[in-house]
Amino acid sequence: MGEDRRLDVLRAIVEDYVATREPVGSRALTERHHLGVSPATIRNDMAALEEAGLIVAPHTSAGRVPTDKGYRTFVDHLSQVRALSAAERRAISTLLAQAVDLDDVVDRAVRLIAQLTHQVAVVQYPSLRRSALRHVELVSVGERRLLVVIITATGRVEQRTLDLAEDVDDAAVARLRLRLNAAAVGLRLSDLDRVRQQLVEQVSAGTGTAPTGAGDTDLVRTVLDAIAETLAQESEERVVVAGTANLARSADFARSISPVLEALEEQVVLLRLLTEMAEDEAAVAVRIGRENRYEPLVETSIVSSGYGDGAAVARIGAVGPLRQDYPGTIAAVRAVARYLTRILAG
Repeated sequence: MGEDRRLDVLRAIVEDYVATREPVGSRALTERHHLGVSPATIRNDMAALEEAGLIVAPHTSAGRVPTDKGYRTFVDHLSQVRALSAAERRAISTLLAQAVDLDDVVDRAVRLIAQLTHQVAVVQYPSLRRSALRHVELVSVGERRLLVVIITATGRVEQRTLDLAEDVDDAAVARLRLRLNAAAVGLRLSDLDRVRQQLVEQVSAGTGTAPTGAGDTDLVRTVLDAIAETLAQESEERVVVAGTANLARSADFARSISPVLEALEEQVVLLRLLTEMAEDEAAVAVRIGRENRYEPLVETSIVSSGYGDGAAVARIGAVGPLRQDYPGTIAAVRAVARYLTRILAG
């Protein structure tokens, strides 16, 4: 019972500090919250919380503020996440549904997160390696030249132009297109190696749904090599950021805000953080303060969630100060991730 009450006291301290930015004392807790105990008991609970490293006195006053550990305990014991209003849900659905392509979807999503959370929003582009294949298109674009277009279930489009060793007629291109899509559609691109040898053997033996012509075996190898090389490109991984002005206006940073803003401009840093957070089993992952393990971001908290049909193919999130509305941020990130998944799947 005492442990539950102390968690209630911690929750009250976090909520008041987030709302007022002022250290919270026992008198304020007694006046603002119905904790059902005497002020003396609250003072004892606060002393126990301070001894446990969950709250701390920022200076010689009666007030206390949460520590990184205190915020972590608060987040881990959230009984419910604040529900978005009907207007917020409608705005998310409408704005994302109006997108015309993947770039537009990502741009709208990152702006939504920034507007809903009043923080810095980050959206990772869907990863080719984790995306399911929707279609492979092959188009002859001249003598001994072939355009290979890879379209994923998340709307990513990648293309390569191949210079061939010899002429290939349109019938051979059509046969390979048919075989490749029949064997690979629905697979994740990282799993295409499983069908590579099968396709080569099928074409060599002349089996399957279409007849085999001369040169088909070389053509299938060339096209599959091009797809593999496309998947190996590191340039596919990138993050879009919006709302840096939200963070710049915050008065919650003891040190200069410049290192934080510089860190947010580093694609490699953000990608590494999002990749690490993808290992969290929670639907919405939260990294608080020094849990980020990157010095310029130790005064921030990052909330992120995966999106994409089936397994998550990328992440979306918000970066803000330690003192923030965690239930509201979690709700916004989760909602936009779900709508983003639905839009891309459609």
